[in-house]
Amino acid sequence: MYVVLAGGGRIGRYIAKDLSEKGHEVTVLERVASRCEQLVMETDVLVIEGDACDVRYLEQAHTDRADVFVATTHEDDDNLVSCQLSKIEFGVRRAISRVNTPKNVEIFEALGIEPVSSTRLISELLENEFSVGELIHLTSLKGGRVQLVELRIPEGPSAPKARTLEALDLPAESVIVAIFRGDETVIPQGTTEILPGDEVVALTTPELEHRLTAVLLGRR
Repeated sequence: MYVVLAGGGRIGRYIAKDLSEKGHEVTVLERVASRCEQLVMETDVLVIEGDACDVRYLEQAHTDRADVFVATTHEDDDNLVSCQLSKIEFGVRRAISRVNTPKNVEIFEALGIEPVSSTRLISELLENEFSVGELIHLTSLKGGRVQLVELRIPEGPSAPKARTLEALDLPAESVIVAIFRGDETVIPQGTTEILPGDEVVALTTPELEHRLTAVLLGRR
């Protein structure tokens, strides 16, 4: 996989190093010379000193052959512009961006850019910390077309009976990816049971969230 990264700060440097160590090809675009020098010293990736909002530097990075473009700067405007250029001018199919201001998430999603907002994620987790039987949105993927969600199965009189995964009538486009049971993390298989008190993490689409919730809570 070939990845072009915009921004060589702490986050960009970590991503570049991690991807490189896993065998992926990475190019980083960074405007600040000192950060470029640090990247060269700490990683094996190609580093270009230049503005990712400038087509000239995107061309130098061979963005036209990138599988993924990732913007990690602390400026949402710059991240948006560089992602848009990568998609429109260079035909990159997948663009992922750090979003520093939560209210901008919807703008990125509307433009087909996958937003990553740690602030919004933490806020949502805190707001839903004690909710039971309600779907929690953990993050969005593919520009909002896929959602990573969590649902806590109720305990007590309202609890659904224990059921195996293969016995559930899950929507075709929904997948259970993990179950948190106390301190235990369960990677589910068909014979895995979902028990009262479990925290179930799933991938689904926005259109199927209500149906997935109903199935997990035993309402249909």
